[in-house]
Amino acid sequence: MSDLAQLQAFSHLPKKDFTKGEDLIQEGQQVNTLIILIEGAVEVLKGDLRVATSRRPGAVFGEISVLLNIPHTATVRAIQPCKVYLLENPLEFLRQHPEAALHVSQLLARRLDALTRYLVDVKAQFKEQQGHIGMVDEVLESLLNYQPR
Repeated sequence: MSDLAQLQAFSHLPKKDFTKGEDLIQEGQQVNTLIILIEGAVEVLKGDLRVATSRRPGAVFGEISVLLNIPHTATVRAIQPCKVYLLENPLEFLRQHPEAALHVSQLLARRLDALTRYLVDVKAQFKEQQGHIGMVDEVLESLLNYQPR
């Protein structure tokens, strides 16, 4: 099912508009809200560093904070006017709407797959290096095998 078709699972939710430059999510805050992009474009920032942009309808933001019950790990800022769906009780919503939970799970799986491919490439590039850069292998190994306590 396409991201646009998956948006139907959220269509009854409240919508909110954001202007260019406005923060949808602020790094370090914990507000228990999931945001689904309907239209517009956003950037994702860690501190002042832009790590990603998105224009894709159905893109989800805030899921890490919600699922792990931690403060937001990044800021999401509108780089053009945006319209989003707001999920203000996201865990309950995801329990009651398996199609929405599947959508979020698939997005997370795509991100994890892309990150894993990138890390494997980095590992291959620096496998013969000495010093701190040579520790990439050990760091990646621990990240890929991480299990919560």
